[in-house]
Parts: sequence; structure tokens; C-alpha cells
Amino acid sequence: MAEKGESTQPGFFTTRILKVIVLILTCAVAYGALVGPHLLNQQTQMVEIGEVAPQEILAPYSVTFESRVFTDIEREKAAAGVPSVFLPPDPNIARSQLEKLENAVYFISTVRSDIYASESQKVQDLKALDDLQMSDIDYLSLLELEEADWMAIRGEASRVLEVVLRESIRNNQLGSVRNNLPAIIDFSFKSDQTKLIIALTSSYIVPTSLFSEEQTELSRDQARSAVVPITRQIIAGEVIVRRGEVVTAADLEALNTYGLGEPSDQTSLLISSLAIISVTAILVLIFYQRNRKQVFSQLNSLALVAFSFLLFLVLAKFFVMDHTVLPYLFPMAAFGLTLSIVFNLEFGFFMTLILVALTVHGHPRGNELALYFLLPTVAGMLVVGKARRVSAFFATSLVITVIAAAVVAAFRFGDGFTDWIGLFTLIGASLFNGFASGTLALLLQNVFASVLDVPTALQLMDISRPDHPLLQLILTNAPGTYQHSLQVSNLAEQAADAIGADRLLVRVGTLYHDAGKAENPSFFIENQVRDKINSHDDVDHKVASATVIKHVTDGVALAKKYRLPSRVIDFIREHHGTGVTRYQYNKALSEADDPDSINIADFTYPGPSPRSRETALVMLADGTEARARSNSPRTDEEIMAVVEDAINASQTSGQLDNTDLTLKDLQTIKNSFFNTLKQSYHPRIQYPKARSVVQTPSPEEEDTP
Repeated sequence: MAEKGESTQPGFFTTRILKVIVLILTCAVAYGALVGPHLLNQQTQMVEIGEVAPQEILAPYSVTFESRVFTDIEREKAAAGVPSVFLPPDPNIARSQLEKLENAVYFISTVRSDIYASESQKVQDLKALDDLQMSDIDYLSLLELEEADWMAIRGEASRVLEVVLRESIRNNQLGSVRNNLPAIIDFSFKSDQTKLIIALTSSYIVPTSLFSEEQTELSRDQARSAVVPITRQIIAGEVIVRRGEVVTAADLEALNTYGLGEPSDQTSLLISSLAIISVTAILVLIFYQRNRKQVFSQLNSLALVAFSFLLFLVLAKFFVMDHTVLPYLFPMAAFGLTLSIVFNLEFGFFMTLILVALTVHGHPRGNELALYFLLPTVAGMLVVGKARRVSAFFATSLVITVIAAAVVAAFRFGDGFTDWIGLFTLIGASLFNGFASGTLALLLQNVFASVLDVPTALQLMDISRPDHPLLQLILTNAPGTYQHSLQVSNLAEQAADAIGADRLLVRVGTLYHDAGKAENPSFFIENQVRDKINSHDDVDHKVASATVIKHVTDGVALAKKYRLPSRVIDFIREHHGTGVTRYQYNKALSEADDPDSINIADFTYPGPSPRSRETALVMLADGTEARARSNSPRTDEEIMAVVEDAINASQTSGQLDNTDLTLKDLQTIKNSFFNTLKQSYHPRIQYPKARSVVQTPSPEEEDTP
């Protein structure tokens, strides 16, 4: 029997070349993912203070050094905390301001006594005083004062100014001094007169204690000198520069300490990355030779796996691994879970191992992250299995969370570098990682199933429910066919378990393999009434054969109408393969005047013959069940004869040539069919007749052995 997926036709060699191209392109992109972040985002882009950091840089090792930047910052803080130094009050400033006030009030008196000037002209004259800042209303009030009141205001203003200027007044105190003037003015003055005194006095209040820049700077220098140099400690794996943040002087100083502020030699990175990619390619080729008939048999499968692999790798290397917490949030396990569900556990583990190795390559915490990614993924794959229930994904998420949190605790608890906040942050990230991985795997398996046209276990479980519309149609229109499918399913499922085939796929395929009979149920013997079997001998044998064969095409049409997966439709197409409707063909030969005029093609199913172990199992189980139902074997020898007859008929007619069933598999199938049929066709006990009252046995009694 030929190996599935292998061929000597030209198309095979084209497919093989395309697979090699996919592998080469995958290696090239993976190599770019390893070296790209370092080449595209070299630290030379961050040597300028004030620029935005394009990537996150972690400390490669722990170091302690004296930070001039932090020391200068602390010294400037100390200098800024020194108060400004002011000189003692200067009496000359007070005398000068009193003199200016005297000159101003003398000028005001002159203007007041001018009998020739109008009131508006007098206001304009008063405004000519540069030092005096008063409103027009105040100027009018001055002009309207009685002479005695003016003289009293004039004297009080001089007194108040002298009192104020005797104190030490600094620049920042002018406002408070002026606000305090009402408390110094004699209370005998009316409010409007007090207002005029304040207006006259405020204009001439100036600082009497001047700022000494020299003394202040001297004090600040002394404060700077008193600051002890600051020591900075950076732990291995600590973030030096965060992506998207503006580079500071302290960041640049730390980078220079590690020698990262200068252009670095990337030769070692290029060589090490090339080496790991080469080793990976060799491992993939070895795995391909062992599994080319399973996961690598189809080009679209290989291309989709390569694409998803590169997607996870590129996202991790370019956007995740340069951060502190983000790697612990990244749902890496979703990749392995998806492959184990869609393909198998071995393939999922192999590809996860490669993905993890490339992802953590060159990372400061590579060992920790490797176990963080790998152990939860493997545990999740073991728990999820073939994911026949949605609840399996929740259980998987919980297991991934627990294992991931345990890895974090093992590496971070008590390491001296991670505080409690950091530890609980990473454990919280593990919780997110677990449920994100389970959810993403649930979505990705549907994507894989849709692209590869491979039904998932959840999808198969759903369409195998008795309330599925097509199963209901079969049960309603062709109940005998439905029961026949259940019996064939029982045979095929047990055999699938025995040879390691997909039992769930076999069960679902068996339920639908005769779906086309629902379109013309009465034509098939299992749907006819007992003792009224219609062999259709009165119908033209060619027409009868075409009607029988039509249940295959009708079944395919119904399956497509009800949107069944292609793998399930294969069971409908292939369960008779390219076999012949022997009954009609033999009848036609026996009744024909010229047997050579009978074209066997008119009695042949369209096929194709089975192309998988699962569809082959259904063909064998279908033939075996039909023969067993017809012959009703009683002894072990008769049962084995029925089984061998059915299997040998398919084998000798070449129906199994396109499957990978081995002779050992066929022997295992024979034994499984025999054991299953033996339970169904065992002899029953003959019950003695009752002497008195004869009662009709219940159905339960009839079924009792």
C-alpha cells in the first residue's frame, strides 16, 4: 500500500521544492528576527540626551558605580535649598526715598496753590510726577482737600514712610509691607484721608535690604561641597532605558558604564544567531523525515505552521523581549497548544521548543524565561489533549497559570533583586498569561481548522450531537440507515482505538457516511419493512445500480448543504471507494444475452478509494456489518469468516492502496471487528414455555441473553 502524501509524479517534486523554499524563507525571517532588533535599534541611536528611546535596554550584569549625574543632582538640590543672602538695611536708601517724598508733596502743594490753572490742568501737572502712582480720583481728592487736612496728610505720609523704611525690606516683602500700611497710620484720619496717605507712601516704599549675589553663591558652593558622592547600583536584568521614554543624562551615564553608549561590534551576535538558526534547520529536517506523512504531508499545513511560528517569534523579539513585565504577559503557550490540538502532541512540543529557544536567545534572563515559556506549555498540552470540551481550555489556562507562577517564584523569590511588588506583579502577569494562552489557543485552532479544512475536536463533537439537523433528517427519513450507521460506528471506533487512528473523526464520519440514503430511503434494504424486502429485481439493473450509487453523490450534496467539514465529506465519498454494486452487476451479467455488452463502469462507484486510515476503517466496517447482517453468523468461525471476507474483498480489489494501513494494522482490525461482532451475535438462551398463563414477553425479556 502506498504511503499517503508520497508520489513520483512531477507535481510531487514541485511540492517538495516549494517545501524547501518555505523552510529557507522561514530560516531567513527567523534569522532577521534574532538580529533585527539589535541592528535596527542600536544603542547609538540613544546617545543623545533628549531623544526618545526606540527600544528597552536591560542591564547585562550587576554593577555599582559613583554616579556623577546623581551627585550633581543632589548638589544642586542642596544649593537650591540655601536661602538668598541679603545685606543689612541701608539708611541712605531711606533718606533718599524720604527726600523724594518731600519733593513730591512740595510739588503737590505748588500745584494746589496755582490759581490760574484749571482743575484738569492741575491733574495733568500732578501726573507729571514719575515716582507718584495715583489714580485720577486720588489726584482730584488731593486738590479738593482743605489746606489743614492736606498739611496733616502730608506730615503723616512722611512719618509713615520713615517708620517703614527703618525696617529691613526685601524684594519679596514689598507687597506685605504695603498691605500693612493701614495699621501704621494714625487712626484719627478718616478712611478717605487714609487712602490718600497710603497712595502717597506706597509709591516710595522700596527694598532697603539688597540681595547679595556674591554672598549667596558662596553659601551655595559650601552646600554643594558638603554633599557626599552618590553611588548607583544596577542589577542584572534591570531596565536601563525604557522604550518610548526620553533619554536622560542618568540613562546615558548608565549606558556608558556598560559600554552601550558607543557603537557595538555585532559580529558575535551575527555568528551566534546564524549558528542557532542552522541547528534549528537541521532539527526540522530530521523531524520532517520522521513525520513527513503526518504534519508535513500538505504544503498548506507547512506554510501555515511556518507563518504562525514567525508571527510569534517576530512579535516576541521586536515588541516583547526588550521589556521587563511584557515577556511574562506574552501568551507563548497558545502556539504549542494550537499545534498539539490540530496536529499532535509531539509536533506541538517540538515546535514550541524551537520557538522558545530562538525567543530567549541573547536575553539576560534567558534561562528563567525559557522555563517560563516551556514548562507551562508542555503542561497545558498534556491537559488539553484533543480539546473535546470548552472546559478543557479553562482547565488548561489554570494549569498554565499555576506552572508559570511557580517558575516565577522559583527564580524570583528571595533573589535579593526583586521586591514584593515586583514578585506579585509577575505572578499577576502569569495569571493573565495562562488565560490569554487558553483563549488564544481556542481562537487559533478554529483559524487553523478553517484554513487547513481540518475539523477540530470541538467541531466534530458539535456535529455528532443527535440534534444536528442532518442527523435528524437521516433519523426521520431513514431510521434503518441511522441504526446501521450506529452499528458501523461501533465497529469502526473500536478498531480505530486499536490501531491509533482518530476515533472521534471515525465516529462522526460513520454517522454521516450513508447520509445520501435519506433522499431515497425506501430503496435500501435496511429501511424496508421486515418480510417485505424489495430487491428491485423488476427494475432495470443499470437503473437500480445508478440509484444505489446515487446515495454517495446525494450524501455529498447534503453534507455541503449542512456545511459539514471536508474531512467528514471524505467518508461519504470514499466509503465505497471505486467498488462495484455486485448484486446488480451480477444480475445484469446473468440475464444478458451478450455479457460483453455489460459495461462495468455503469455499476462502479465514483470513488475515490479511501485515502486515510479513518475512511478505510469505515469502508471495512461498513462491508463487515453488511455481511454480518446478511449472514447472521453464530459461531466464532462464522464471525471470523465474515470479517476476513469483507477485509479481503477490499484489499484484493485495491481499495486500500492509497492508505498507510499496514498488514499488522489489518490484522489488528480483523481482531477488533471479531471481538465487537462476537458481542453482538452471541447465541441467546431459549426460555421454557410457561404451562399455565402465557404472557407476551416484554422487550426487556426479549433482549435478555
